[in-house]
Amino acid sequence: MQLYIAEKPSLGRAIAAALPAPIEKGPGWLRCGSGDNAVMVSWCIGHLLEPAEPGHYNARWQHWRLQDLPIFPERWALAPRDSARQQLNTLVSLIRKAGTIVHAGDPDREGQLLVDEVIRYAGARCPVQRLLINDLTPRAVSRALSQIKDNRQFSRLSHSALARQRADWLYGINLTRLYTLTHRKPGEKGVYSVGRVQTPVLGLVVTRDLTIANFQPRPFYRVLVTCHALEGKATEPFTARWLVDERYRDYLDDEDRLLDGTVAHRIATDVEGRPGTITEARFRDRKEPPPLPLSLSALQIEAGRLFQMGAKEVLDTAQSLYEKHQLITYPRSDCRFLPEEHLQQAPGVIDAIARVEPGLASDTAGADTARRSAAWNDSKVDAHHAIIPTARSRPSGALGPRERRLYELISRYYLMQFCAEAVHREGRLTLAIGEHRFRATETGLTSPGWKKLEIRQRETATSQGKAPLPRLDADDPILCDSSNVTDQKTKPPVHFTDATLLSAMTNIARFVSDPALRKTLRETDGLGTEATRAGIIETLFKRDYLYRDSRHIRATAKGLALIDALPAEISQPDMTALWEASLDRIRQGEGDPRAFLAELRHQIQDFLKPPVPASSGTATASGIHCPKCRAPMTPRRGKYGEFHACSRFPDCNGTRDMDNGAPTDGTGQKPVPCPHCYSPLVRRKGKKGWFWGCSNYPGCRQTVDDDNGKPAFRTP
Repeated sequence: MQLYIAEKPSLGRAIAAALPAPIEKGPGWLRCGSGDNAVMVSWCIGHLLEPAEPGHYNARWQHWRLQDLPIFPERWALAPRDSARQQLNTLVSLIRKAGTIVHAGDPDREGQLLVDEVIRYAGARCPVQRLLINDLTPRAVSRALSQIKDNRQFSRLSHSALARQRADWLYGINLTRLYTLTHRKPGEKGVYSVGRVQTPVLGLVVTRDLTIANFQPRPFYRVLVTCHALEGKATEPFTARWLVDERYRDYLDDEDRLLDGTVAHRIATDVEGRPGTITEARFRDRKEPPPLPLSLSALQIEAGRLFQMGAKEVLDTAQSLYEKHQLITYPRSDCRFLPEEHLQQAPGVIDAIARVEPGLASDTAGADTARRSAAWNDSKVDAHHAIIPTARSRPSGALGPRERRLYELISRYYLMQFCAEAVHREGRLTLAIGEHRFRATETGLTSPGWKKLEIRQRETATSQGKAPLPRLDADDPILCDSSNVTDQKTKPPVHFTDATLLSAMTNIARFVSDPALRKTLRETDGLGTEATRAGIIETLFKRDYLYRDSRHIRATAKGLALIDALPAEISQPDMTALWEASLDRIRQGEGDPRAFLAELRHQIQDFLKPPVPASSGTATASGIHCPKCRAPMTPRRGKYGEFHACSRFPDCNGTRDMDNGAPTDGTGQKPVPCPHCYSPLVRRKGKKGWFWGCSNYPGCRQTVDDDNGKPAFRTP
């Protein structure tokens, strides 16, 4: 007997529909065909098995006690999920009768693991094959059935998922118990849950909230001039802005904003009514290719920005379009490219879009299938490809408003691949008036091309960019008719929304302080995966760490308290993003899952190390603890004098100064982390006095006011 195991019932039904009739229904299975040629189809309901609870390994571990930590199982065990026990029994019975098994889990890391673990749990000894399905339409399923592979080709994907599962268990169990037991107040209920992804995500929100709460607006000034051409060139007046001059560096902040109003007015007076010269004239048409089709994160970010949809709401809606209506391909994809052979199916897909979404009929009629955008690239496609519409021309029932919006958005990005490039008009004039330089720019859209499909472009159709500049040449004379100074103030960053938080998780390198690590993380997928990010954000809401303030996401008092209690290694994104890089290396066969878990155990043991008693001579009686790992600190002397050093050095290099226990690097400058990117803040002096700027400038331009030699942070 051949047995197909799908990840969920909807996929099982789609497979059965593509197999020989008749179809007989049973409890948790479908039989296709008849006689000796009958084929069985069954399914999981997500994970049927889950890692066993600590008490399964040791009765003592049922109770939360500091003395029992760390909890490291010697041999791992899985336990049936109570809600799925009946389906598990059905599958185990079928697996033990099967002569061949076809693994039909979703084409991602978790989809591979959740079927593999059931096959192993049942003790299967027969051959196992792998079926990869990205599209639930009958034609696509039939095509996938003709391309079945050996499941052993995907063992590394399963090893990566298993390493992730066990690492999350070890990390979450040990650190959640540690920080709940050590930071929960007497009589307080609830758990201080710590997770290797959820906690750094919470850290991002807390840091942003504190940055906004501590923000002090600062005035700055812009100098603008209105000029016209001389020597008979009849042109309209144009406006130019003052260009930064290094001679005025003392009056500028880290973002090159002019901070002194007196200087600004002096520059304006110096140039008003004076002649000048064009020193540079550049005009060009710039072509912009269409954006790639959508991955799940890109879809969630765009839907959040355009429709204010939450990340989980987008995922659930996309899952309905995929499973119930079969109108889009596999939604949990991290890929934005398409297989080249799929180009042959484009006419059918475009025709289906016109039928499902009549509002796009004119756009489908204008699609040029002879065009080949950068999206069609086999070398960029792995187990799954970008999310695109299918060739199915009717939904299974009426589409809801959210389903229709999402289908239309996915369709627009697909149709963009068959449109001409957008063409932008760009111009720039640089002029010198006396000792000062100014610049005028123009932008405009001369040919919209694919941009006619942009929802944002349709909403802002009245905005055509900056007015055209006069077509002047270098060395042409001009005259400054007037000048003026505008007063402005710096603005704080905005609180996260679903879209911007997802963007931060996806592009996590922006929030990492170490330059080498930041470079490495640009090549990884960031915090979490496409399939888990929405659930992670939702978990933080359920655990009372986050709340919604209109469309903004903010941290609760409980969330602020947890991040304040945690060492930086746990609350910052560096470590968990490196985990994803390690897991990806395991998937590619370049990493060892056993070594990965062994290293994690060492890290957990370091976090759990109890304070060293003061009588041992390695800790002070002052009660000062390391800002990184909370271990006691010991006084030491360096070339800049005495300071407190972590008693776990060299495993931890945390330090505090001797006077007040503030963190220091021994140079007299306090390496207080930048509230935006965590790089050390550096004290600088400007025209209006001292302030603190990020040492990662110009990569980060965050500034903080100075308060008697310290950054002026305030508690919200």
